[in-house]
Amino acid sequence: MGQIHPRFAFSAAVRVEAAHINAAAAPFCAVIGAGPAGLFAAEMLARAGARVVIYEHKPSPARKFLMAGRGGLNITHSENLERFISRYGAAAKRLGPYVRAFPPQALRDFCAELGEATFVGSSGRVFPASFKASPLLRGWLGRLAQLGVTIALRHSFLGFAQDGTLRLRGPDGHEVSRAAGAVVLALGGASWPKLGSEGGWVGLLKATGIEVTPLSAANSGALVRWSPIFRADFEGQPIKTVLLRHGEATARGDMVVTAKGLEGGPVYALSSRLREATTKGATALLVDLRPDTSQVCLARKLSRRPPKQSHATFLRRAGFSKAEIGLLREAQPEGLPRDAEALATLIKNAPLTVTGVAGLERAISTAGGVVFEELDADLMLKKMPGVFLAGEMLDYDAPTGGYLLQAAFATGRAAGRGAARYLGLLGVADQAGLSPSHLPNSRAPEASNKYSV
Repeated sequence: MGQIHPRFAFSAAVRVEAAHINAAAAPFCAVIGAGPAGLFAAEMLARAGARVVIYEHKPSPARKFLMAGRGGLNITHSENLERFISRYGAAAKRLGPYVRAFPPQALRDFCAELGEATFVGSSGRVFPASFKASPLLRGWLGRLAQLGVTIALRHSFLGFAQDGTLRLRGPDGHEVSRAAGAVVLALGGASWPKLGSEGGWVGLLKATGIEVTPLSAANSGALVRWSPIFRADFEGQPIKTVLLRHGEATARGDMVVTAKGLEGGPVYALSSRLREATTKGATALLVDLRPDTSQVCLARKLSRRPPKQSHATFLRRAGFSKAEIGLLREAQPEGLPRDAEALATLIKNAPLTVTGVAGLERAISTAGGVVFEELDADLMLKKMPGVFLAGEMLDYDAPTGGYLLQAAFATGRAAGRGAARYLGLLGVADQAGLSPSHLPNSRAPEASNKYSV
């Protein structure tokens, strides 16, 4: 059994940083991490009337969120809600209540309130009209400033003292302590660590007796040992509209050849299976280069080949790209078959040997985290009353397609509201129609709230 921390309590005698939090009676709440989960938890608390400071150890907020927007920000998905929730796999039962409480349409409404309309793409994925994260983040930070939220940058989380006081390292490298009525931890997982999610919190929480499933790469590329010629010729080349199969699981979309293997939506969708399979050795990934053409029709088309025409010329004239032809040669290095049936079979089932998945430094997200058994329904740690968790710190593995961000927002909302309930503020949080100027902790934006995104 881990150590039980005492209830967190705000003390006016404890010095707070340059945010200049006043000594009003409203409780002080600290949010650790300025990603979507932390920002949304902060908004919930501020709307409830708490005085909120977000501590972020990077020089600017939401760096990974901005990186996600570079390729076209996929904010959520439009599919049926129950189908949506099922995408979380083993964690669906645990995450379901939070997603139902803040479903995809609510997230779209949130974006619209910030001036960023959304639309549904042909795949059912939902994108902001600008395809970017920066306009949305800019509007959001402005609203948080109006709500009185302060963001203290370059503050690293060091854990908690024996009395429950929050420990931080400030910009000058010195340790500072903060007493708070409640703390929301939204430190992310460990993917793309250079953007801020480093996973250092794992050891800190485990030391207090909190059970944490080891963090591992999720939504990551597949590692394939290409021949030197293929890698030199096709690194960075896309291969459009493929169907990937691993066992009974399939995923469709576009993929990209990398120096070490394959990346792209369908690869990420199968990465959890590939990660598990490759712990026991190499595994086969089957590639269907023509998922919209049956093998019978494909064989019929390939049977019209002139007898003296080379493989490359024939396949190019049949509509195959150089990268696709190269991939077929990688799948069958002993040579492509001239028989139409055999060639059609290869095109529909090109086997690639996957030796592993890309590491955390390149993974889109993280699997693993604090197990749900350590948390109550408000996402509060049972062993640390007053401490709430949100986002990728929780033990779930979400696929790409909008599910990652939806979970971050939904759990951020739940943790923020849970902290508000813990502080006795939920009645204020439930009031509808309050504008920022009418909120209990409203004040003019300060210089520390202004960011260029």
